[in-house]
Amino acid sequence: MNLRLVARLLSNVSLLIGGAMIFSLPWAWPVLGARKNMATESIGTFETRGFVALLISILVCLLVGGLLRYWGRVASGRLYRKEAMAVVGLSWVLASVLGALPFLLSGTCRGRDPMTQEPIKMSWIDCWFESQSGFSTTGATVISDLESADLVPHCILFWRSTTHFLGGLGILVLFVVILGHGSAGKALMRVEMPGPTKEGVTPRMQDTAWLFTLTYLGLNVVLAVILWLMGLSLFDALCHAFGTMATGGFSTYNASVGHFQSTAIESVILLFMFLAGTSFILLFYLLSCRPQRLLADIEWRTYLAILIVASLLVMLIGTWHGDFDRPLEALRYSLFQVVSIMTTTGYVTADFDRWNHFARGLLLTLMFVGGCAGSTGGGLKVIRHILLAKILRLEIEQAYHPTVVRPVRLGGNAVEEGELRKNILVYFALIAVIFVNSWVLVVAFEPDVTWGDGAEHKLMDSASVIAATLNNIGPGLGTVGATQNYGHFSGWSKILFIWLMMLGRLEIFSILVLFLPDFWRSR
Repeated sequence: MNLRLVARLLSNVSLLIGGAMIFSLPWAWPVLGARKNMATESIGTFETRGFVALLISILVCLLVGGLLRYWGRVASGRLYRKEAMAVVGLSWVLASVLGALPFLLSGTCRGRDPMTQEPIKMSWIDCWFESQSGFSTTGATVISDLESADLVPHCILFWRSTTHFLGGLGILVLFVVILGHGSAGKALMRVEMPGPTKEGVTPRMQDTAWLFTLTYLGLNVVLAVILWLMGLSLFDALCHAFGTMATGGFSTYNASVGHFQSTAIESVILLFMFLAGTSFILLFYLLSCRPQRLLADIEWRTYLAILIVASLLVMLIGTWHGDFDRPLEALRYSLFQVVSIMTTTGYVTADFDRWNHFARGLLLTLMFVGGCAGSTGGGLKVIRHILLAKILRLEIEQAYHPTVVRPVRLGGNAVEEGELRKNILVYFALIAVIFVNSWVLVVAFEPDVTWGDGAEHKLMDSASVIAATLNNIGPGLGTVGATQNYGHFSGWSKILFIWLMMLGRLEIFSILVLFLPDFWRSR
């Protein structure tokens, strides 16, 4: 392992995080950060703490980056797959730790004590959880009251959404775009990009990174402008654009998107959530007036079909069970929540935890589907489910026709299998093993008091918690439902959730290898 080369590349990530914090500083100014429920003097004092916390965090990022750069100044040699995986895994650990500093140093509070009404400051684990949730685009939160200016500084709330923006397409993609690194960039991109890779649209990896980033930036700008023109403040428009295009789900209001009570705003966010769950390569073809490539893609057609069928089922069965008062209301809430959950965005417009058991179960199932490969969506990805179904079908056929050899086909074309079957089956097996073991850990060690009077739901709620964090969803069922948060969990459970969010964002392998002693040994 070429540790000096790894350190040199990690220094760039540290500097990138520190540079991104600068854009949160202006939101500490009273003219941008004032809240209606506090006196101007109180606002100024609390926002000053947020401003100072960001400045100190920026200096820490610069110091860490400088130290890593100094240690790696004499690094030589090529970036091989081993080093690339180390850079990717350690970058997300480093980013989440540095990103937690503004929450900690500003004294951000996760809520109030129900008995004394005194603010409860976020612990270091709370801050790390919030940061990891942002960078992994999970959108789970420990903060119960986002709207009280004496609990969360305005500028820290903007940094919280900025972590979504950075994590959406991957800080490593931005890293490759800005800094290049030739073959190193190619290795980083291949390891970091979530989901099975599609055929690129440009021959050079840095060009592909530029393409992804410009598309991502463009969609963020377009959505922010549309939301601003629809009446949202610039602050809210930017934060919700970041959360939508990153399929993250951090909102600036306790009621999430439901706060706006606007069908028009919900419809715009719904459309862009759908686009964010689509492969950015396909979006490039669409923007370059080649929509036939979009329609010809089997993954995108399956993605669209699942969303339509699931929305119709939730709407029809929900209407039958009396979850909705009117047909248009049923369509509005069903479609939004299905798209939000399947794309792993996690925005909420209705308390779906009050819906019938079928709808809740279907939403839980969709958490394991996710968006398309090459999108910002989490989950297992639609293409993996398609490949698994085809592989299982061929395996069943060979049980009674052992001499028949058929290739796996996608869109009528044979796929070069190689290690494909093994990789797909191993991936699903790893997800199952991680899910089951994490579920057992939470059930065994999380105290019943976490569930209050609803401890009888502990088994099901724990399963949804693991699904929501491992698949980067955010909200789950029961104690982490649409109107709840993660603040009441114990510190050990939160640490488990932090690693699950990172595993889900990085497709498992880049994190698991960090725990293998052989991985760090010299070649």
